[in-house]
Amino acid sequence: MRSVLEVCVDSTASALAAKRGGADRLELCADLIVGGTTPSLTLVQQVKAETGLPVRALLRPRFGDFCYDSYELAQMEQLAAELVEAGADGIVTGVLTPEGALDAGAMQPIYAAARKAAEKAGRPVACTLHRAFDVCADPFAALETAREMGLCTILTSGQAASAPQGAALLRQLTERAGKDVEILAGAGVSAQNIPVLAAQTGVRAFHLSGKQVLQSRMTFRREGVPMGLPGFSEFEVWQTSEEKVRAARQALDNL
Repeated sequence: MRSVLEVCVDSTASALAAKRGGADRLELCADLIVGGTTPSLTLVQQVKAETGLPVRALLRPRFGDFCYDSYELAQMEQLAAELVEAGADGIVTGVLTPEGALDAGAMQPIYAAARKAAEKAGRPVACTLHRAFDVCADPFAALETAREMGLCTILTSGQAASAPQGAALLRQLTERAGKDVEILAGAGVSAQNIPVLAAQTGVRAFHLSGKQVLQSRMTFRREGVPMGLPGFSEFEVWQTSEEKVRAARQALDNL
C-alpha cells in the first residue's frame, strides 16, 4: 500500500508550505486552533488554485461535540454541495447520536449532496469520516457503518489523545478495514514517530498539521484585549512548517 501524507491546513500560506514540504493532499479547514471548522468557499477555491493538490474540506459547523440539531444538519447538507462545487475533492465530516453511535441517517444526505455535486461536475469525491469516530461508543460498529456507507477514509487517533497512544486500536482497525477503508492516523503524528507507528499499526496514511507558532507582523500591540478564547495570544499565528512536513515526507518515503 502506498504511503500517504495528508496535511491539515487552515490558510493558503499553510497550504503552500505543505505542498513545498511534499504533502500528497490537504485537509482544509478554518479555525484549526479549536480543532477545525468549515472553511469558506473562497478559501477552498484559492487553495485549490494555488496548490493544485487534492483538497478535502472539513464540514463542521462549530467546535464542540458532533451531535447536531436540524438547523446545523441542513446547513451541512447544503455546504457539502457548495464545497464540492467550489473545487473540494472530498468532504470530511461526521455526526453522532446522543448515545454515541454514528448517525447514518443524518450523515447520508450530507454525503449524498457531495456526491451529487461531484457527479454534476464530472469528477469523483472522497467521503471521509473525521474524528467523531474517536469519541463514538463502538469503533468497530462505526467502521462497519462507514463501510456500508461507502466512505473511503476514517481519520482516527485510535480513540486516544494521540495516535501513538491509540496504536493498539489503530492496528485492529487497519486489519478489519482491509482495502475497503483507508485508516488515516492523526493526532500527535510527527516525522519522529511515523516509523514506529507504521510498524506498530500497519497504517500507511498519516495526517498532521506540522504547525509552528509565528509572531504577528503587528508592530503596534495593545495588550490585554483578548478577542476570543482566554489564554491565546492575539499576536501569534499558527502556520504549517514546510520543514516539519518535509521531514514527515522523508520518514514516510523511508518506510
